[in-house]
Amino acid sequence: MGPLSFLDRDHTVAGQGFSRWMVPPAALCIHLCIGQAYAFSVFNLPMSRLIGITTATPDDWKLTDLGWIFSIAIVFLGLSAAFTGTWQDRVGPRKAMFASALCFAGGFLISALGVELHALWMIYLGYGVLGGCGLGIGYISPVKTLITWFPDRPGMATGMAIMGFGGGAFIASPLSAWLMQRFATETDVGVAQTFIVMGVVYLCFMLVGAVIVRVPPAGWAPAGYVAPTHSQKLVTTYHVHVDEALRTPQFYLLWGVLCLNVSAGIGVLGQASAMSQEMFPGSITPIAAAGFVGLLSLFNMIGRFFWASTSDYIGRKPTYAIFFALGIGLYAAVPTTGQIGSIALFVLSYAVILSMYGGGFATIPAYLRDVFGIRYVGAIHGRLLTAWSVAGVLGPVLVNYIRQYQIDQGVALKDAYTITMYIMAALLVVGFACNYAMRPVDAKHQMSPKELEDSNAGQPKSSTAATDYHSKVSGGANPVRLALAWGFVGIPLVFGLVQTLNNALALFK
Repeated sequence: MGPLSFLDRDHTVAGQGFSRWMVPPAALCIHLCIGQAYAFSVFNLPMSRLIGITTATPDDWKLTDLGWIFSIAIVFLGLSAAFTGTWQDRVGPRKAMFASALCFAGGFLISALGVELHALWMIYLGYGVLGGCGLGIGYISPVKTLITWFPDRPGMATGMAIMGFGGGAFIASPLSAWLMQRFATETDVGVAQTFIVMGVVYLCFMLVGAVIVRVPPAGWAPAGYVAPTHSQKLVTTYHVHVDEALRTPQFYLLWGVLCLNVSAGIGVLGQASAMSQEMFPGSITPIAAAGFVGLLSLFNMIGRFFWASTSDYIGRKPTYAIFFALGIGLYAAVPTTGQIGSIALFVLSYAVILSMYGGGFATIPAYLRDVFGIRYVGAIHGRLLTAWSVAGVLGPVLVNYIRQYQIDQGVALKDAYTITMYIMAALLVVGFACNYAMRPVDAKHQMSPKELEDSNAGQPKSSTAATDYHSKVSGGANPVRLALAWGFVGIPLVFGLVQTLNNALALFK
Protein backbone atom coordinates (compact mmCIF):
# COMPACT_ATOMS: atom_id res chain seq x y z
CA MET A 1 0.00 0.00 0.00
CA GLY A 2 1.66 3.20 -1.24
CA PRO A 3 1.60 6.65 0.40
CA LEU A 4 -1.05 7.83 -2.09
CA SER A 5 -3.30 4.79 -1.75
CA PHE A 6 -5.90 6.95 0.03
CA LEU A 7 -6.63 8.40 -3.42
CA ASP A 8 -7.75 5.03 -4.79
CA ARG A 9 -11.39 4.52 -5.57
CA ASP A 10 -11.85 1.70 -3.03
CA HIS A 11 -10.77 4.10 -0.26
CA THR A 12 -13.53 6.57 -1.16
CA VAL A 13 -16.53 4.27 -0.73
CA ALA A 14 -18.91 5.79 1.83
CA GLY A 15 -19.49 4.01 5.11
CA GLN A 16 -22.55 4.01 7.31
CA GLY A 17 -23.76 7.39 8.47
CA PHE A 18 -22.36 9.30 5.47
CA SER A 19 -24.83 11.86 4.14
CA ARG A 20 -25.05 12.33 0.39
CA TRP A 21 -25.39 16.06 1.07
CA MET A 22 -21.64 16.09 1.81
CA VAL A 23 -20.92 15.46 -1.85
CA PRO A 24 -22.15 18.80 -3.33
CA PRO A 25 -19.78 20.82 -1.07
CA ALA A 26 -16.93 18.54 -2.18
CA ALA A 27 -17.80 19.27 -5.80
CA LEU A 28 -18.15 22.99 -5.07
CA CYS A 29 -14.63 23.02 -3.59
CA ILE A 30 -13.41 22.18 -7.08
CA HIS A 31 -15.81 24.23 -9.20
CA LEU A 32 -15.58 27.43 -7.15
CA CYS A 33 -11.83 27.35 -7.79
CA ILE A 34 -11.69 26.43 -11.46
CA GLY A 35 -14.52 28.90 -12.12
CA GLN A 36 -11.81 31.54 -11.71
CA ALA A 37 -11.20 31.06 -15.44
CA TYR A 38 -14.14 33.35 -16.22
CA ALA A 39 -12.41 36.13 -14.26
CA PHE A 40 -8.95 35.76 -15.78
CA SER A 41 -9.47 38.89 -17.89
CA VAL A 42 -8.94 40.94 -14.70
CA PHE A 43 -5.21 40.22 -15.15
CA ASN A 44 -5.04 41.25 -18.82
CA LEU A 45 -4.67 45.00 -18.37
CA PRO A 46 -2.06 44.78 -15.56
CA MET A 47 -0.09 42.23 -17.61
CA SER A 48 -0.12 44.61 -20.56
CA ARG A 49 2.02 47.06 -18.55
CA LEU A 50 4.39 44.85 -16.57
CA ILE A 51 7.29 46.97 -17.78
CA GLY A 52 5.65 50.38 -18.10
CA ILE A 53 3.75 49.90 -14.80
CA THR A 54 1.38 52.85 -15.33
CA THR A 55 1.25 52.83 -19.14
CA ALA A 56 2.11 50.21 -21.73
CA THR A 57 5.50 50.42 -23.44
CA PRO A 58 6.52 48.94 -26.81
CA ASP A 59 8.13 46.03 -24.94
CA ASP A 60 4.95 45.21 -23.02
CA TRP A 61 2.58 42.45 -24.17
CA LYS A 62 -0.43 43.40 -26.27
CA LEU A 63 -3.96 42.66 -25.12
CA THR A 64 -4.56 40.63 -28.28
CA ASP A 65 -1.68 38.33 -27.31
CA LEU A 66 -2.87 38.07 -23.71
CA GLY A 67 -6.36 37.14 -24.87
CA TRP A 68 -5.01 33.82 -26.10
CA ILE A 69 -4.31 32.67 -22.53
CA PHE A 70 -8.01 32.15 -21.84
CA SER A 71 -8.64 30.60 -25.26
CA ILE A 72 -5.81 28.09 -24.81
CA ALA A 73 -7.14 27.19 -21.36
CA ILE A 74 -10.62 26.52 -22.75
CA VAL A 75 -9.22 24.39 -25.58
CA PHE A 76 -7.25 22.26 -23.12
CA LEU A 77 -10.28 22.10 -20.83
CA GLY A 78 -12.16 20.31 -23.58
CA LEU A 79 -9.24 18.12 -24.63
CA SER A 80 -8.35 17.02 -21.10
CA ALA A 81 -11.99 16.30 -20.28
CA ALA A 82 -12.28 14.21 -23.43
CA PHE A 83 -9.08 12.22 -22.94
CA THR A 84 -9.31 11.65 -19.17
CA GLY A 85 -13.01 10.80 -18.89
CA THR A 86 -12.51 7.03 -19.12
CA TRP A 87 -9.56 7.20 -16.71
CA GLN A 88 -11.65 9.15 -14.21
CA ASP A 89 -14.43 6.60 -14.46
CA ARG A 90 -11.91 3.92 -13.51
CA VAL A 91 -10.00 5.66 -10.69
CA GLY A 92 -12.85 7.59 -9.10
CA PRO A 93 -13.41 11.24 -8.16
CA ARG A 94 -10.79 11.65 -5.42
CA LYS A 95 -7.77 10.89 -7.58
CA ALA A 96 -9.22 13.04 -10.37
CA MET A 97 -9.81 15.98 -8.01
CA PHE A 98 -6.29 15.61 -6.65
CA ALA A 99 -4.84 15.68 -10.19
CA SER A 100 -7.01 18.69 -11.04
CA ALA A 101 -5.75 20.58 -7.98
CA LEU A 102 -2.11 19.94 -8.87
CA CYS A 103 -2.58 21.00 -12.50
CA PHE A 104 -4.65 24.11 -11.79
CA ALA A 105 -2.45 25.36 -8.93
CA GLY A 106 0.69 24.41 -10.85
CA GLY A 107 -0.54 26.51 -13.77
CA PHE A 108 -0.64 29.59 -11.54
CA LEU A 109 2.86 28.96 -10.19
CA ILE A 110 4.39 28.46 -13.65
CA SER A 111 2.57 31.58 -14.84
CA ALA A 112 4.01 33.55 -11.91
CA LEU A 113 7.48 32.57 -13.10
CA GLY A 114 6.50 33.58 -16.63
CA VAL A 115 5.50 37.02 -15.37
CA GLU A 116 8.76 37.44 -13.48
CA LEU A 117 10.81 36.42 -16.55
CA HIS A 118 8.47 38.28 -18.91
CA ALA A 119 8.05 35.09 -20.93
CA LEU A 120 4.54 34.94 -22.36
CA TRP A 121 5.06 31.40 -23.63
CA MET A 122 5.41 30.25 -20.02
CA ILE A 123 1.99 31.69 -19.20
CA TYR A 124 0.54 29.98 -22.28
CA LEU A 125 2.10 26.75 -21.01
CA GLY A 126 1.28 27.34 -17.32
CA TYR A 127 -2.24 28.70 -17.12
CA GLY A 128 -3.19 27.80 -20.69
CA VAL A 129 -2.03 24.20 -21.03
CA LEU A 130 -1.44 22.89 -17.48
CA GLY A 131 -4.13 25.04 -15.88
CA GLY A 132 -6.50 24.19 -18.73
CA CYS A 133 -5.96 20.49 -18.03
CA GLY A 134 -6.81 21.18 -14.39
CA LEU A 135 -10.00 22.89 -15.55
CA GLY A 136 -11.09 19.93 -17.68
CA ILE A 137 -10.23 17.21 -15.19
CA GLY A 138 -11.84 19.13 -12.34
CA TYR A 139 -14.95 20.08 -14.29
CA ILE A 140 -16.09 16.51 -14.95
CA SER A 141 -14.60 14.86 -11.82
CA PRO A 142 -17.73 15.10 -9.62
CA VAL A 143 -20.40 14.68 -12.32
CA LYS A 144 -20.97 10.93 -12.28
CA THR A 145 -20.56 10.80 -8.50
CA LEU A 146 -23.30 13.40 -8.00
CA ILE A 147 -25.68 11.69 -10.42
CA THR A 148 -25.09 8.37 -8.64
CA TRP A 149 -25.80 9.89 -5.23
CA PHE A 150 -28.91 11.72 -6.51
CA PRO A 151 -30.63 9.39 -9.00
CA ASP A 152 -33.92 11.01 -7.98
CA ARG A 153 -32.71 14.57 -8.79
CA PRO A 154 -29.77 14.35 -11.21
CA GLY A 155 -30.35 17.81 -12.69
CA MET A 156 -30.43 19.48 -9.30
CA ALA A 157 -27.31 17.62 -8.17
CA THR A 158 -25.15 18.57 -11.14
CA GLY A 159 -26.65 22.06 -11.09
CA MET A 160 -25.43 22.61 -7.52
CA ALA A 161 -21.86 21.72 -8.47
CA ILE A 162 -21.64 23.34 -11.89
CA MET A 163 -23.24 26.43 -10.33
CA GLY A 164 -19.89 26.82 -8.61
CA PHE A 165 -18.11 27.22 -11.92
CA GLY A 166 -20.28 30.24 -12.65
CA GLY A 167 -19.90 31.57 -9.10
CA GLY A 168 -16.14 31.16 -9.04
CA ALA A 169 -15.70 34.22 -11.22
CA PHE A 170 -17.33 36.72 -8.92
CA ILE A 171 -15.25 35.40 -6.04
CA ALA A 172 -12.01 35.48 -7.99
CA SER A 173 -12.49 38.89 -9.59
CA PRO A 174 -12.57 41.05 -6.41
CA LEU A 175 -10.03 38.77 -4.72
CA SER A 176 -7.59 39.14 -7.61
CA ALA A 177 -8.02 42.92 -7.72
CA TRP A 178 -7.49 43.18 -3.94
CA LEU A 179 -4.36 41.01 -4.00
CA MET A 180 -2.79 42.95 -6.89
CA GLN A 181 -3.48 46.18 -5.05
CA ARG A 182 -1.82 44.80 -1.92
CA PHE A 183 1.28 43.62 -3.77
CA ALA A 184 1.62 46.56 -6.18
CA THR A 185 4.61 48.87 -5.78
CA GLU A 186 6.12 51.68 -7.83
CA THR A 187 8.08 49.07 -9.82
CA ASP A 188 5.68 46.10 -9.81
CA VAL A 189 1.98 45.67 -10.66
CA GLY A 190 1.70 42.68 -8.28
CA VAL A 191 0.56 40.02 -10.78
CA ALA A 192 3.26 37.43 -10.04
CA GLN A 193 2.71 37.52 -6.29
CA THR A 194 -1.05 37.31 -6.80
CA PHE A 195 -0.61 34.23 -9.00
CA ILE A 196 1.45 32.55 -6.27
CA VAL A 197 -1.05 33.29 -3.50
CA MET A 198 -4.02 32.19 -5.60
CA GLY A 199 -2.23 29.02 -6.67
CA VAL A 200 -1.56 28.03 -3.05
CA VAL A 201 -5.07 28.99 -1.87
CA TYR A 202 -6.75 27.10 -4.69
CA LEU A 203 -4.57 24.05 -4.08
CA CYS A 204 -5.62 23.86 -0.42
CA PHE A 205 -9.28 24.54 -1.16
CA MET A 206 -9.48 21.91 -3.90
CA LEU A 207 -7.70 19.29 -1.78
CA VAL A 208 -10.39 19.70 0.88
CA GLY A 209 -12.93 18.67 -1.75
CA ALA A 210 -10.83 15.66 -2.70
CA VAL A 211 -10.64 14.55 0.92
CA ILE A 212 -14.36 14.73 1.73
CA VAL A 213 -15.75 13.28 -1.53
CA ARG A 214 -17.19 9.76 -1.38
CA VAL A 215 -18.79 7.33 -3.84
CA PRO A 216 -21.79 5.21 -2.87
CA PRO A 217 -21.36 1.44 -2.53
CA ALA A 218 -22.59 -0.71 -5.39
CA GLY A 219 -26.35 -1.08 -5.40
CA TRP A 220 -27.00 1.89 -3.13
CA ALA A 221 -30.19 3.94 -3.55
CA PRO A 222 -31.71 6.72 -1.44
CA ALA A 223 -34.53 5.81 0.92
CA GLY A 224 -37.83 5.52 -0.90
CA TYR A 225 -36.32 5.72 -4.38
CA VAL A 226 -37.44 3.08 -6.86
CA ALA A 227 -35.37 2.95 -10.03
CA PRO A 228 -37.47 2.85 -13.23
CA THR A 229 -37.58 -0.56 -14.89
CA HIS A 230 -38.71 0.62 -18.32
CA SER A 231 -37.34 3.36 -20.56
CA GLN A 232 -39.61 6.37 -20.99
CA LYS A 233 -39.25 8.69 -23.99
CA LEU A 234 -35.64 9.92 -23.82
CA VAL A 235 -34.93 8.47 -20.35
CA THR A 236 -33.32 5.05 -20.77
CA THR A 237 -32.77 2.28 -18.24
CA TYR A 238 -29.97 0.85 -20.36
CA HIS A 239 -26.32 1.87 -20.70
CA VAL A 240 -24.16 2.80 -23.67
CA HIS A 241 -20.37 2.37 -23.63
CA VAL A 242 -18.42 5.60 -24.06
CA ASP A 243 -16.83 4.40 -27.31
CA GLU A 244 -20.16 3.21 -28.66
CA ALA A 245 -21.76 6.56 -27.81
CA LEU A 246 -19.51 8.17 -30.43
CA ARG A 247 -21.16 5.97 -33.05
CA THR A 248 -24.64 7.31 -32.32
CA PRO A 249 -26.24 10.37 -33.96
CA GLN A 250 -27.50 11.42 -30.50
CA PHE A 251 -23.96 12.19 -29.35
CA TYR A 252 -23.37 14.59 -32.25
CA LEU A 253 -26.79 16.18 -31.92
CA LEU A 254 -26.06 16.92 -28.26
CA TRP A 255 -22.57 18.11 -29.22
CA GLY A 256 -24.23 20.61 -31.55
CA VAL A 257 -26.78 21.58 -28.88
CA LEU A 258 -24.03 22.41 -26.38
CA CYS A 259 -21.69 24.06 -28.89
CA LEU A 260 -24.33 26.38 -30.33
CA ASN A 261 -25.79 27.36 -26.96
CA VAL A 262 -22.31 28.09 -25.57
CA SER A 263 -21.08 29.92 -28.70
CA ALA A 264 -23.90 32.43 -28.43
CA GLY A 265 -23.41 33.02 -24.70
CA ILE A 266 -19.63 33.01 -24.38
CA GLY A 267 -19.16 35.54 -27.18
CA VAL A 268 -21.42 38.01 -25.40
CA LEU A 269 -19.91 37.31 -21.96
CA GLY A 270 -16.41 38.16 -23.16
CA GLN A 271 -17.51 41.45 -24.74
CA ALA A 272 -20.22 42.46 -22.25
CA SER A 273 -18.43 45.46 -20.74
CA ALA A 274 -17.48 47.07 -24.04
CA MET A 275 -20.83 46.22 -25.64
CA SER A 276 -22.87 47.88 -22.89
CA GLN A 277 -20.82 51.07 -23.05
CA GLU A 278 -20.85 51.25 -26.85
CA MET A 279 -24.58 50.57 -27.22
CA PHE A 280 -25.44 53.16 -24.55
CA PRO A 281 -22.70 55.82 -24.89
CA GLY A 282 -22.74 58.32 -22.07
CA SER A 283 -25.35 56.36 -20.14
CA ILE A 284 -23.34 53.34 -19.01
CA THR A 285 -20.02 54.29 -17.41
CA PRO A 286 -17.05 51.92 -17.00
CA ILE A 287 -18.04 51.39 -13.35
CA ALA A 288 -21.61 50.59 -14.35
CA ALA A 289 -20.32 48.29 -17.09
CA ALA A 290 -18.33 46.38 -14.48
CA GLY A 291 -21.56 46.04 -12.52
CA PHE A 292 -23.26 44.71 -15.66
CA VAL A 293 -20.58 42.04 -16.06
CA GLY A 294 -20.98 41.07 -12.41
CA LEU A 295 -24.74 40.84 -12.82
CA LEU A 296 -24.32 38.54 -15.82
CA SER A 297 -22.00 36.33 -13.77
CA LEU A 298 -24.65 36.16 -11.06
CA PHE A 299 -27.36 35.08 -13.51
CA ASN A 300 -24.91 32.66 -15.11
CA MET A 301 -24.53 31.02 -11.69
CA ILE A 302 -28.20 31.11 -10.69
CA GLY A 303 -29.26 29.75 -14.07
CA ARG A 304 -27.11 26.67 -13.61
CA PHE A 305 -29.05 25.62 -10.53
CA PHE A 306 -32.49 26.89 -11.57
CA TRP A 307 -32.65 25.44 -15.06
CA ALA A 308 -30.97 22.14 -14.17
CA SER A 309 -33.39 21.66 -11.28
CA THR A 310 -36.33 22.63 -13.49
CA SER A 311 -35.27 19.99 -16.01
CA ASP A 312 -35.90 17.31 -13.38
CA TYR A 313 -39.59 18.19 -13.62
CA ILE A 314 -40.18 19.17 -17.26
CA GLY A 315 -37.48 17.05 -18.93
CA ARG A 316 -34.15 17.89 -20.59
CA LYS A 317 -35.42 18.21 -24.16
CA PRO A 318 -38.17 20.71 -23.24
CA THR A 319 -35.66 22.66 -21.15
CA TYR A 320 -33.31 23.07 -24.09
CA ALA A 321 -36.26 23.91 -26.34
CA ILE A 322 -36.94 26.84 -23.99
CA PHE A 323 -33.25 27.88 -24.11
CA PHE A 324 -33.26 28.06 -27.89
CA ALA A 325 -36.76 29.44 -28.51
CA LEU A 326 -36.49 32.15 -25.85
CA GLY A 327 -32.89 32.87 -26.77
CA ILE A 328 -33.76 33.45 -30.42
CA GLY A 329 -36.32 36.07 -29.45
CA LEU A 330 -34.06 37.79 -26.93
CA TYR A 331 -31.02 37.98 -29.22
CA ALA A 332 -33.18 39.38 -32.01
CA ALA A 333 -34.63 41.95 -29.59
CA VAL A 334 -31.32 43.23 -28.18
CA PRO A 335 -30.59 45.69 -31.05
CA THR A 336 -34.05 47.20 -30.49
CA THR A 337 -33.30 47.81 -26.80
CA GLY A 338 -30.31 49.86 -27.89
CA GLN A 339 -32.28 51.81 -30.48
CA ILE A 340 -34.98 52.79 -28.00
CA GLY A 341 -32.37 53.48 -25.29
CA SER A 342 -33.82 51.07 -22.73
CA ILE A 343 -31.03 50.00 -20.39
CA ALA A 344 -33.48 48.04 -18.25
CA LEU A 345 -34.67 45.88 -21.17
CA PHE A 346 -31.08 45.45 -22.37
CA VAL A 347 -29.93 44.22 -18.96
CA LEU A 348 -33.00 42.00 -18.49
CA SER A 349 -32.52 40.39 -21.91
CA TYR A 350 -28.90 39.52 -21.28
CA ALA A 351 -29.58 38.39 -17.72
CA VAL A 352 -32.04 35.80 -19.03
CA ILE A 353 -29.70 34.85 -21.89
CA LEU A 354 -26.80 34.26 -19.49
CA SER A 355 -29.00 32.27 -17.12
CA MET A 356 -29.77 29.92 -20.02
CA TYR A 357 -26.10 29.86 -21.02
CA GLY A 358 -25.23 28.60 -17.54
CA GLY A 359 -28.27 26.35 -17.48
CA GLY A 360 -27.09 24.68 -20.66
CA PHE A 361 -23.85 23.63 -19.00
CA ALA A 362 -25.57 22.33 -15.88
CA THR A 363 -28.35 20.43 -17.66
CA ILE A 364 -26.22 18.58 -20.21
CA PRO A 365 -24.85 15.93 -17.77
CA ALA A 366 -28.39 14.89 -16.81
CA TYR A 367 -29.37 14.91 -20.51
CA LEU A 368 -26.48 12.54 -21.23
CA ARG A 369 -27.49 10.32 -18.33
CA ASP A 370 -31.04 10.14 -19.68
CA VAL A 371 -29.93 9.25 -23.20
CA PHE A 372 -26.89 7.02 -22.61
CA GLY A 373 -27.40 5.68 -19.06
CA ILE A 374 -25.33 6.34 -15.97
CA ARG A 375 -22.47 3.82 -16.37
CA TYR A 376 -20.23 5.94 -18.59
CA VAL A 377 -21.90 9.33 -18.23
CA GLY A 378 -18.74 10.97 -16.85
CA ALA A 379 -16.57 9.82 -19.74
CA ILE A 380 -19.21 10.71 -22.34
CA HIS A 381 -19.60 14.14 -20.73
CA GLY A 382 -15.85 14.64 -20.98
CA ARG A 383 -15.85 13.95 -24.70
CA LEU A 384 -18.86 16.15 -25.28
CA LEU A 385 -17.01 19.09 -23.70
CA THR A 386 -14.89 19.37 -26.84
CA ALA A 387 -17.93 21.38 -27.98
CA TRP A 388 -16.97 23.94 -25.33
CA SER A 389 -13.45 24.15 -26.76
CA VAL A 390 -14.86 24.94 -30.21
CA ALA A 391 -17.41 27.39 -28.82
CA GLY A 392 -14.72 29.12 -26.75
CA VAL A 393 -13.06 30.17 -29.99
CA LEU A 394 -16.10 30.47 -32.28
CA GLY A 395 -18.23 32.72 -30.07
CA PRO A 396 -15.64 35.44 -29.29
CA VAL A 397 -14.35 35.40 -32.88
CA LEU A 398 -17.85 35.99 -34.27
CA VAL A 399 -18.59 38.83 -31.86
CA ASN A 400 -15.21 40.56 -32.05
CA TYR A 401 -14.44 40.26 -35.75
CA ILE A 402 -17.93 41.08 -37.03
CA ARG A 403 -17.98 44.09 -34.72
CA GLN A 404 -14.65 45.26 -36.10
CA TYR A 405 -15.81 44.71 -39.68
CA GLN A 406 -18.91 46.78 -39.03
CA ILE A 407 -16.84 49.60 -37.55
CA ASP A 408 -14.42 49.49 -40.51
CA GLN A 409 -17.43 49.88 -42.81
CA GLY A 410 -18.39 53.08 -41.02
CA VAL A 411 -21.17 51.70 -38.82
CA ALA A 412 -21.65 53.61 -35.57
CA LEU A 413 -20.36 51.90 -32.44
CA LYS A 414 -23.82 51.61 -30.91
CA ASP A 415 -25.04 49.75 -34.01
CA ALA A 416 -21.94 47.57 -34.51
CA TYR A 417 -23.50 44.58 -32.72
CA THR A 418 -26.78 44.41 -34.64
CA ILE A 419 -25.72 41.85 -37.26
CA THR A 420 -23.83 39.86 -34.62
CA MET A 421 -26.98 39.48 -32.52
CA TYR A 422 -28.95 38.26 -35.53
CA ILE A 423 -26.21 35.73 -36.29
CA MET A 424 -26.36 34.50 -32.69
CA ALA A 425 -30.12 34.08 -33.08
CA ALA A 426 -29.50 32.08 -36.26
CA LEU A 427 -27.08 29.80 -34.40
CA LEU A 428 -29.80 29.10 -31.86
CA VAL A 429 -32.22 28.19 -34.66
CA VAL A 430 -29.78 25.43 -35.68
CA GLY A 431 -29.44 24.40 -32.02
CA PHE A 432 -33.22 24.18 -31.72
CA ALA A 433 -33.29 21.85 -34.73
CA CYS A 434 -30.57 19.64 -33.21
CA ASN A 435 -32.50 19.36 -29.96
CA TYR A 436 -35.78 18.70 -31.79
CA ALA A 437 -34.14 15.82 -33.68
CA MET A 438 -33.21 13.98 -30.46
CA ARG A 439 -34.63 10.45 -30.26
CA PRO A 440 -33.86 7.42 -28.03
CA VAL A 441 -30.62 5.57 -28.80
CA ASP A 442 -31.07 2.50 -31.02
CA ALA A 443 -31.02 -0.74 -29.05
CA LYS A 444 -28.05 -2.02 -31.05
CA HIS A 445 -25.81 0.49 -29.24
CA GLN A 446 -26.85 -0.57 -25.73
CA MET A 447 -24.62 -2.71 -23.52
CA SER A 448 -25.72 -6.29 -22.94
CA PRO A 449 -26.19 -7.50 -19.34
CA LYS A 450 -22.94 -9.47 -19.67
CA GLU A 451 -21.01 -6.42 -20.91
CA LEU A 452 -22.42 -4.32 -18.09
CA GLU A 453 -21.49 -6.96 -15.53
CA ASP A 454 -17.94 -7.17 -16.89
CA SER A 455 -17.57 -3.38 -16.83
CA ASN A 456 -18.70 -3.30 -13.18
CA ALA A 457 -16.33 -6.08 -12.13
CA GLY A 458 -13.71 -3.61 -10.90
CA GLN A 459 -16.16 -1.43 -8.98
CA PRO A 460 -15.51 -1.63 -5.21
CA LYS A 461 -18.06 -2.69 -2.63
CA SER A 462 -18.16 -1.59 0.98
CA SER A 463 -18.38 -4.20 3.67
CA THR A 464 -19.57 -1.64 6.23
CA ALA A 465 -22.14 0.10 4.10
CA ALA A 466 -25.79 -0.55 4.65
CA THR A 467 -28.27 -0.45 1.81
CA ASP A 468 -30.74 1.72 3.71
CA TYR A 469 -28.79 4.99 3.83
CA HIS A 470 -31.04 7.98 4.28
CA SER A 471 -30.95 10.97 1.96
CA LYS A 472 -31.26 13.31 4.97
CA VAL A 473 -28.88 13.80 7.87
CA SER A 474 -30.08 11.21 10.37
CA GLY A 475 -28.85 8.34 12.44
CA GLY A 476 -25.07 8.24 12.31
CA ALA A 477 -24.70 11.26 10.00
CA ASN A 478 -22.72 14.07 11.62
CA PRO A 479 -24.66 17.38 11.36
CA VAL A 480 -21.66 19.40 12.56
CA ARG A 481 -19.46 18.00 9.80
CA LEU A 482 -22.21 18.69 7.28
CA ALA A 483 -22.60 22.29 8.50
CA LEU A 484 -18.84 22.85 8.34
CA ALA A 485 -18.66 21.51 4.78
CA TRP A 486 -21.44 23.78 3.54
CA GLY A 487 -20.05 26.73 5.48
CA PHE A 488 -16.64 26.18 3.93
CA VAL A 489 -18.04 26.73 0.43
CA GLY A 490 -20.90 29.02 1.45
CA ILE A 491 -18.80 31.81 2.96
CA PRO A 492 -16.83 32.50 -0.26
CA LEU A 493 -20.09 32.37 -2.24
CA VAL A 494 -21.72 34.96 0.02
CA PHE A 495 -18.60 37.15 -0.23
CA GLY A 496 -18.74 37.03 -4.02
CA LEU A 497 -22.49 37.64 -4.06
CA VAL A 498 -22.24 40.74 -1.89
CA GLN A 499 -19.39 42.15 -3.98
CA THR A 500 -21.29 41.50 -7.21
CA LEU A 501 -24.52 43.11 -6.01
CA ASN A 502 -22.63 46.18 -4.76
CA ASN A 503 -21.01 46.61 -8.17
CA ALA A 504 -24.26 45.95 -10.02
CA LEU A 505 -25.99 48.83 -8.17
CA ALA A 506 -23.79 51.26 -10.12
CA LEU A 507 -25.57 50.14 -13.28
CA PHE A 508 -28.81 51.82 -12.22
CA LYS A 509 -27.43 54.94 -10.55
